[in-house]
Amino acid sequence: MSGSTEPQDLGLTEEDLDAHVGAGDLSLTHTGRSSDPRRDYDAMRAVPLAYDHHGRPVLCRHADVVAAAHNPATYSSRVSRFLQVPNGLDGDAHRGARDLFDPFFSPGRMAELEPRIAEVASNLVAALPYGQTIEAVGDLGARFAVRAQSAWLGWPQSLEEDLLAWMADNHDASRSGDLVRTRDVAEHFDDIIRQLVRPRRETGVPDDLTTELAQLHDASGALLSEEVLVSVLRNWTGGDLGSMALCVGVVTHWLAAHPRQQDDLRAASDADLVAAIDEMLRIDDPFVANRRIVTADISLSGCPVQAGQEVVLNWTAANRDPEVFDDAERFNPEQNASANLVYGTGSHACPGRPLAAMELRVLIRTLVTAVHVARGPHPAQRERPPRGGYSRVPIIVAPRSADPSIGVKA
Repeated sequence: MSGSTEPQDLGLTEEDLDAHVGAGDLSLTHTGRSSDPRRDYDAMRAVPLAYDHHGRPVLCRHADVVAAAHNPATYSSRVSRFLQVPNGLDGDAHRGARDLFDPFFSPGRMAELEPRIAEVASNLVAALPYGQTIEAVGDLGARFAVRAQSAWLGWPQSLEEDLLAWMADNHDASRSGDLVRTRDVAEHFDDIIRQLVRPRRETGVPDDLTTELAQLHDASGALLSEEVLVSVLRNWTGGDLGSMALCVGVVTHWLAAHPRQQDDLRAASDADLVAAIDEMLRIDDPFVANRRIVTADISLSGCPVQAGQEVVLNWTAANRDPEVFDDAERFNPEQNASANLVYGTGSHACPGRPLAAMELRVLIRTLVTAVHVARGPHPAQRERPPRGGYSRVPIIVAPRSADPSIGVKA
């Protein structure tokens, strides 16, 4: 999500994407995996230590994932060969970056931004056609992600189609396994960022958040380098676009499957609505995993792991651990909130959580206030690792005054 979300999805090469986790110790072949990868992740907790198809240990139990995330000295986030600010930093460098960039997600900033996000959501929902199949991930989630991001950063509306096309290219390139193709897609996004940053560094206009960032100085008083700016904006945006679309897909799928809850959410307070959305994302966490590098020889479940080896933290599996959640599928926001790992945990927990939570709250409030959400004529299609959630969620919307089971044309 925005602001270097802990479990994130960046436009980088395959090795820099979330790990494609399979239960190696369970001999689950690609063709034999469940149609719902969450079932495979659930099964991985049954073995002492699972491994992915790269031979990397995978932590699946809630306690193990939390322990690793809270021990950055042993489980280093300096995994990628690319500069990733702040999530790919450790120690003082990480703390300094968080001190510099976290204020962009302050409560005051979010309150100031919210009316613009509300306008984006209102216009988008008002344009949804009644009684026709809508693809919630692409038609609603991706477009909302691009427009909300542009409103936040001050990016021109003319970039919308380019950014939507980049999202599709990034998705396809990540699936291809072609390192040249994924690198080209990543470099294309960096070029977009540079074209937005460079004139703002020279002129200081327009007066928007991207200009503010381009003119920002670090703790030593030096202007941030272009390399750092590109890294920050890549993390704030490249990951957020795909992540927001996946979240919207999960939540709208839940709403369509639980129509009675739409009335409850319509009347819920902001805090309760955020808690409800977080719980939907816990049950069906679209952010599968992150990598760490261990800095010392350790033992995991009695298995030796050498210093320098990569380890995978599987957030989706941890968020469904029956040792913590009595029934992983049971919707219980109040009871499960404190253990929910959707936004990560520890020092590298998502700094952009306030922005992501506000954007989702505003969109879902707008959606359930304006329309009923019903299942479309075709079943939803699951995303495949390294991503979670859904690639396609067909839904049909009808005005609240109409029976949501009856298609109503605009």
